[in-house]
Amino acid sequence: MRAQIGPGQSDTGTARSGATTNTRPSPAPRRSLLRRLAVASVALGGLGAIVAGAGFVAFTTQIAGREPAGVKPADAIVVLTGGPSRIVDAVSLLNEGLGQRLLITGVNPTTSSDEMRRALPDGERLMDCCIDLGHKALNTRGNALEAAEWTREWRFRSLVVVTSSWHMPRAMMELSRALPDVELVAYPVVTSRTEPENWWTDTGTLKLLVKEYLKYIMATVKIRPAQAVAGPGAGTAPPAGAAAASH
Repeated sequence: MRAQIGPGQSDTGTARSGATTNTRPSPAPRRSLLRRLAVASVALGGLGAIVAGAGFVAFTTQIAGREPAGVKPADAIVVLTGGPSRIVDAVSLLNEGLGQRLLITGVNPTTSSDEMRRALPDGERLMDCCIDLGHKALNTRGNALEAAEWTREWRFRSLVVVTSSWHMPRAMMELSRALPDVELVAYPVVTSRTEPENWWTDTGTLKLLVKEYLKYIMATVKIRPAQAVAGPGAGTAPPAGAAAASH
């Protein structure tokens, strides 16, 4: 006869057979997920590097290796400061009759007209007749806004744009935005440092071009310094016709 189980007692056999076992999930699926995420991250990073490299190569193809043999005449000439060769070339173009007037944009505020008269070839005559100095631009976008104001004031319809070859793509982008109805003719200034056969092997030039490429990308998506020109309302293009009306 089987003994009865009283209160507080347990049927050991029954307890063992009815007990549930707590099982931990295997770490294998988690490791597999992390591995897949790591592979995906590496793949995306590699793809990003390829795209960036291809973009940089495409950017360098826009950089002129030689100065143009001939330049289409325009109403006026704009030179963006940043190197003495730019201004010398712009003055030469003015003397050749390739524009009626010359704007030097981005001139240091401490540089006076008298200093420019002494520094420029035939500066006395040219400063009196046909060269204007722009002191407000703080960066390339500021150059474009300053040039736009000057162009509308004089009612010019075409411009020869003078700047360094590596700077030309970004300069033309900003100018075309500020002056969508004005014809722009590029005159890239090429130095021995940025000739195609030299810059690939020159670390300093390569760094310069990579930095300019990053600025070009930022300008493309309009990520730029908030202030472009000195003074109130800095960074805002003048309304079309506003400057012309005051001329």
